[in-house]
Amino acid sequence: MGKATSAFEQKYGPWALVTGASDGIGRAFAEELARRGVHVVLVARRRLQLEQLATTLTQTYGVQCQVLVANLSDAQGVQQVLDNSTGRDVGLVVCAAGFGTSGPFLQNDLATELDMLQVNCGALAALSWGLGQRLVQRGRGGLVLLSSVVAFQGVPRSAHYAATKAYVQTLSEGLREEWRELGVQVLAVAPGPVRSGFAARSQMSMARAEDPQVVARASLDALGRTGTVRPGLLAKLLGYSLALAPRWGRVRIMGRVMAGMARRT
Repeated sequence: MGKATSAFEQKYGPWALVTGASDGIGRAFAEELARRGVHVVLVARRRLQLEQLATTLTQTYGVQCQVLVANLSDAQGVQQVLDNSTGRDVGLVVCAAGFGTSGPFLQNDLATELDMLQVNCGALAALSWGLGQRLVQRGRGGLVLLSSVVAFQGVPRSAHYAATKAYVQTLSEGLREEWRELGVQVLAVAPGPVRSGFAARSQMSMARAEDPQVVARASLDALGRTGTVRPGLLAKLLGYSLALAPRWGRVRIMGRVMAGMARRT
């Protein structure tokens, strides 16, 4: 194990907890953490995918894995994660579970919208609070929250999803300052489109999408160095090109972008 890996494991190990670990960005984070020598608590709804991933990570990298099957759309699932992870010295938490919706807000199913609000915001807040207590008690560690390029302005045809990510971005920025002197690093990850199951569930078409591994690797490299990272070329391009536009202008531009991606109008 090289020096960089040893330093990362010493600072954020020996265990990390990753939600949404069965697919996409969450799975990529779990794989990258294992590659860096950190044991991983894998959290998602699908047991089979988690068990297969755990076997792969153990055989490939020699790390330990704990599988926690939980539905974060209800409070019981969140509590299961908190209760069943107490036996691990978790030094890094990655909240990657989440999903999105697209299309006109009034045409979407309200129950689905409220489930999204719970997973993207409610569960994330509860886990940040509960696991954050343990990180602060340790006196060191890290919290990674999945924001998005849509978090920085309203986005027509994805209005509610963008609002949930604005919540995540704002929470991350505040916690970073609160926890800085307590030894815990907080990072908001604001990627653009990423190749995962997200597009299918949100009914969006993503012609250009980043590899989840790029997102995970760039994010872990940025942890402790900055408050927000935009991993991948497309995320940087969108972020920097919109930075000087007034907020109302960003809303209109992102609305056009979303119109090209949403399958339902």
